[in-house]
Amino acid sequence: MSEIRTAVPEHRDPGDGRIPHVPGFARRTATGTTDSPKKNGKELRRQVPRSAHKELSLPSGRPDAVRAVEESSRDRVPELAPIRVGRMTAGPFAFLRGSAGLMAHDLVGSPVTGIAAQICGDAHAANFGLYGDARGGLVIDLNDFDETVVGPWEWDLKRLATSLVLAGREVGADEDICRAAAFDTAGAYRRTMRLLARLPALDAWNAIADEELVSHTDARDLIGTLERVSEKARNNTSARFAARSTEAVTDAEGGGRRFVDAPPVLRRVSDAEAAAVAASLGPYLDTISEDRRPLLARHAVHDVAFRVVGTGSVGTRSYVVLLLDHRGEPLVLQVKEARPSALLPHLPDVGFTAQEPGHEGRRVVLGQKRMQVVSDNLLGWTTVQGRPFQVRQFRNRKGSVDPAALTTDQLDDYGRMTGALLARAHAHSADPRLIAGYCGKNEELDEAIAAFAVAYADRTTADHADLVAAVRDGRIAAEQGV
Repeated sequence: MSEIRTAVPEHRDPGDGRIPHVPGFARRTATGTTDSPKKNGKELRRQVPRSAHKELSLPSGRPDAVRAVEESSRDRVPELAPIRVGRMTAGPFAFLRGSAGLMAHDLVGSPVTGIAAQICGDAHAANFGLYGDARGGLVIDLNDFDETVVGPWEWDLKRLATSLVLAGREVGADEDICRAAAFDTAGAYRRTMRLLARLPALDAWNAIADEELVSHTDARDLIGTLERVSEKARNNTSARFAARSTEAVTDAEGGGRRFVDAPPVLRRVSDAEAAAVAASLGPYLDTISEDRRPLLARHAVHDVAFRVVGTGSVGTRSYVVLLLDHRGEPLVLQVKEARPSALLPHLPDVGFTAQEPGHEGRRVVLGQKRMQVVSDNLLGWTTVQGRPFQVRQFRNRKGSVDPAALTTDQLDDYGRMTGALLARAHAHSADPRLIAGYCGKNEELDEAIAAFAVAYADRTTADHADLVAAVRDGRIAAEQGV
């Protein structure tokens, strides 16, 4: 993972020389210095006016919807491509979910400040949700990091705001409400970054606890929805998945349990493929915290199956691994292929240096840990038959709000909540004082992001229509309802 650098200049050490600067820590500054990250952020407004973020300038040679989908499907499991296309044709919001690379291509023509942060890369509204912490409590945060890279924070914010416009249109909200949701998303991001900039660094790192999130973002219309999602998430466990998806094996067959075929979503794999996945869990143990290894040592690997994953990831190789403890209680791990980020080819075009290639599973895991307040304590990475994979708990009390099923009066609440969570995630790698200095006190940036979001939502709607037409004309295959 590349080192994250920000636009903060180095300062001369004002000390007496007794304690030199320690690499990896901030440099000491003289009391009363006029130079500060906040001031540097304000200076960036001269180079990149906040109003400029409303611009949508599509680059030449832009691929059409069909070519973009086909290019993003390269090196995926070929027989799953129609499922991915079918899911993307469900609506413009679904198309956006599956086209992170196309949006990155389009964002190359938009202004960036050059402030680097660990970004999600796919920060649409459906990639936030609940999951369990080590003690069984529920946390709400970003929860998908397949595309994470060090890049421009603006790209995440614009993708999130656009997704709110598309979700609003899907539930029948009028254009004023959709635009207001995008506006409120950007406003919550800006205000949260300003709050974090004012706090001591340690307090800012852990700020906005989940129990404070609703009041901080004035999202009271969401309370009922969040309570229902939380209740459902508490029951979304490995045990319940295993109860539905496995069967008992007779003692003559070795005992224990095994997965049951449920094509095309879940299917058993060959003995050789299962053995390769199981063997990869040995190296995986070296990537997790040493104190967690005794927990896994009390489980035995019983079976492996292939399971189709979400819209943007359909076609990637993804396995579920069934582990049982001494009482036969299950723990299911997901071993999911980690492909290079779809954003990576476009970063040099906006002034970000090309990032060194490495293990893609490691990139995903470290990016996730950089952005979340609390991460899965069994999160790690491995290699299966030469391909990089990430490993995580499956059905770890995960739950999510469906943005396209919200009522119109909940839409702006959800935008504010996710905008605040995105700011918190970015502030773990980028100095919040720097971004807050750029964003400022007034609503100029909010207006610009909202205008961009509406324009890009229109572009996505047109792309979706093109894909639907291509399916109808037989130019690309699609499998619906999977």
